[in-house]
Amino acid sequence: MPADLNDLSLANLPFADLSSRVAAYRAGRDPMADLRATHAAISAATGSHAWISVMPLAMIEATLAAASRRLEAGEDLPLYGAPFAVKDNIDVAGLPTTAACPAFAFTPTTSATAVDRLVAAGAIPVGKTNLDQFATGLSGARSPYGVPASALDPTLVSGGSSSGSAIAVATGLAPFALGTDTAGSGRVPAAFNNVVGLKPTRGLISAIGVTPACRSLDCVSVFAATVADALLVTRIAAGFDAADPYSRRAPADALATPAVAPFRFGVLDAATLALCDAVVQAAYLRSISRLEAIGGTAVAIDWTPMRQAAALLYDGPWIAERLAAVGDFLGENPDRVHPAVGGVIAQGKNWSAVDAFQGQYRLAALARQAEAIWDAVDIVLTPTAPEHPSIDAMLADPIGRNARLGLFTNFVNLMDLAALAVPSDLTYAGLPTGVTLVGPAFSDGRLAVIGDLLHRATPAASLGATRTALAATAPVAASPRDGVTLAVVGAHLRGEPLNWQLTDRNAEFLGAAKTGAGYSLYALAGTTPPKPGLLRDGGDGGVALELWRLTPEAFGTFVAGIPAPLGVGSVELEDGSVVKGFLCEPHAVAGARDITVFGGWRAFLTAAQAA
Repeated sequence: MPADLNDLSLANLPFADLSSRVAAYRAGRDPMADLRATHAAISAATGSHAWISVMPLAMIEATLAAASRRLEAGEDLPLYGAPFAVKDNIDVAGLPTTAACPAFAFTPTTSATAVDRLVAAGAIPVGKTNLDQFATGLSGARSPYGVPASALDPTLVSGGSSSGSAIAVATGLAPFALGTDTAGSGRVPAAFNNVVGLKPTRGLISAIGVTPACRSLDCVSVFAATVADALLVTRIAAGFDAADPYSRRAPADALATPAVAPFRFGVLDAATLALCDAVVQAAYLRSISRLEAIGGTAVAIDWTPMRQAAALLYDGPWIAERLAAVGDFLGENPDRVHPAVGGVIAQGKNWSAVDAFQGQYRLAALARQAEAIWDAVDIVLTPTAPEHPSIDAMLADPIGRNARLGLFTNFVNLMDLAALAVPSDLTYAGLPTGVTLVGPAFSDGRLAVIGDLLHRATPAASLGATRTALAATAPVAASPRDGVTLAVVGAHLRGEPLNWQLTDRNAEFLGAAKTGAGYSLYALAGTTPPKPGLLRDGGDGGVALELWRLTPEAFGTFVAGIPAPLGVGSVELEDGSVVKGFLCEPHAVAGARDITVFGGWRAFLTAAQAA
C-alpha cells in the first residue's frame, strides 16, 4: 500500500464500523478531531490519484457545527460526524464537479439529493474522488487526474469507474463513499479493493445532481467496508424523488432484512466459469460452498440471456445514450476528452432510432427468457469480475481489457436487477477477489442479509486494505417480527424525507390505514422538512397513515429523537383498534392550515405541487 494512504492516526481509530463511530461521537468523542485528521490525510494522499478535490476545512467545520446544533436540539442523526467521499460526477455544493474532465468542470450551488439526505443524517462530505472520465469504463485507468491503483497492490488496476470511492473506503479514509453504477462501476472497484459495493435497484436512490452516463440505467451506489454499513447508508439515501423522472416508489419491504430461510441460488455452468482466470474460479467455488453451508441450494442456470443482454450495453444502441449525455461537449472539445472515452462515446453516432427500438425489443425478449431463471432461483451468484488485470496490461489494451471486466456486470441495470458485491478470499499473495449476488428489482434487503452472511463466512476476513477484522463489526440485523406498532402521518411515510429514521431501525412496514373519526391534520409552519400535525380535536377523521412495527428498543430510541411540538401517543384507527402514533401539541396548530379535507399528507403535497 502506498505510504500516503496508511495514515496511522486514522488506522488506529477506536471503531470499526459506522454504528460504533456514531456511538463514540454521541458519547463524547470529538468528531472534529477525527475530521481534521481525515482532511490532512486526504490532502497528503496526492500520490494515490484517488482524490480530485478535498472539502475546505472551514466547510467541514461548518457542516459539523450545523449537525451538532440539530443533535443538541433532539434530532436523531444516525450518521452524526461520519465523513464520506463522493464520486466526482455527483454534485456537492461548493466543490467542482469534473466528471474527471477538467474542461467540463462546474461548481454547483446545490448538492445531489443523495448527498443532501446523508448530510441531513449528520454525515460530513470530505472530498470528491477520481473516476473513469464521464463514468465510462470499468478499469479506473481513464482519468487525466492519474491512474489510481488497487489499495492492495500498486501494480493492479483499481477498477472503475468509481475508482477513487472504493479506494477511499479500502484505505480507511472514509467509512463509506458514494459511487455510480451503469455497467458495474459500483461493483468492480469493490472487488478490486476488498470492500462492499451495493448497487441498488434502479430508481431507489435519486439521481438528481448526478452527471449522467446512461440516464435511464444510472444508479447511485454505495461503497462501505461492511454490508451492514452499506445498507444503513442506502436506507438513508433512498427515497422517492418527484424531481427525478426515473425515481421509483419502492415496496415497503425493499430494504427489509428478513431472517434467512432456505433459498436457491443460481450458479454458472462450467463453460462460463472457464472464462475466468484460475484464481477467480477457485474463489467462486469456495463461495458456492459457503452459501450452501448457510442454507442455500445451488441450481445450475443457463447464462445465455444474461450474456446476450450484457453485450447490448456497449455493442448495442445504449451507447447512443452516453452520446446524448455529453455529446455536445464532446463535439465542441474533442481534444479535451480522454481518447478511450471519446472513442467509446463517439460510437453512439452509429446507431439510429430504429436501432434503439430494436434494441429495446431484443432486451425485452431476453428478460422474458430470464424469467425462467427467476422462477428457479431466488438469487444468482457470479464472480464480480473474471480477472484482475495489471495497470500495464490495461493501458496496453484499454478497450479489450475493459470490455472483459463487464462480463458479469453489464446486464444487471439493463435487466432491472439489484446487485451486491462482497469480498471473497484474499489470495495467497494477499490480492482481493470478489463475488456478486444478483436478485430481482427491490430484493436489495434480502441480498444484504445473504451477502453479509457470505462475507462473514470468509476466513480471517479484513476490511479493505486495513488490518481491521470483519469480526469486529456489527452484522446485518434482521427486521423485527414483533414489537410496537407505530402510525405515521407525514415526513416518515414511505418516500418522504424522514422515512429513513424507520428503515434505519429495521422497522417493518405493515400497511396503510386511516384514523377513526375525531382527528384533524394540520400543515405546521416553519418545520424542516415540512411536517403535518395530527390532533384529536373533534375533526372529521379518516386521515391516511401508515403502520410500521419496531422492536421495543428501536421504538424507544425513535421516540427519544422526536422534536417538539410532535410526540407519540395513542391513535384510534378506522377499525376501532388503537396503536401508538404521532400526535401534535394543541398550541402548535394555532393559525396552522387545516388540511384534513385532503385526506392525508401525500394528497396535500400533491395538490400543493399542482397549484
